[in-house]
Amino acid sequence: MSAIDDQQAKFEVTIPSDTVAGQTIQDQIIRKLEELAYGDHDLFGIRLALEEALVNAIKHGNRLDPQKFVRIAWQIDSNGCRIEIEDEGEGFNPVEVPDPTADENLERPCGRGIHLMRAFMNAIVYNERGNRVVLEKTRTIMESEPTSE
Repeated sequence: MSAIDDQQAKFEVTIPSDTVAGQTIQDQIIRKLEELAYGDHDLFGIRLALEEALVNAIKHGNRLDPQKFVRIAWQIDSNGCRIEIEDEGEGFNPVEVPDPTADENLERPCGRGIHLMRAFMNAIVYNERGNRVVLEKTRTIMESEPTSE
């Protein structure tokens, strides 16, 4: 087993509805992924999905209300990551978000973030209320990366 397999990060924090606080947590998560030598493609996709989910929770979920908070929990190891983001908003139904790739929606800005999150993550699951999302990404092992045998 390689030393990298022994490294696991599991944290939970609550931040105010502030995009700067969201950026700080995003940077912390990305630093941990870099420590575990995640590839550039995975780092790009996770960063993008995480930023979209955090901005959605802060701006759309909590409507930038300083009295509301966002809870972020994450587990990261050498095999993948799981990030859970929950706001205090009313929630939404992700099925009702229009497909941004449909011809009639190409000029509309809504739905692009969710579409991108789905494109870069292995799984995206919302709770029934629609105020919590779980992002999961299995690490992509590149041929040049060592394996733990």
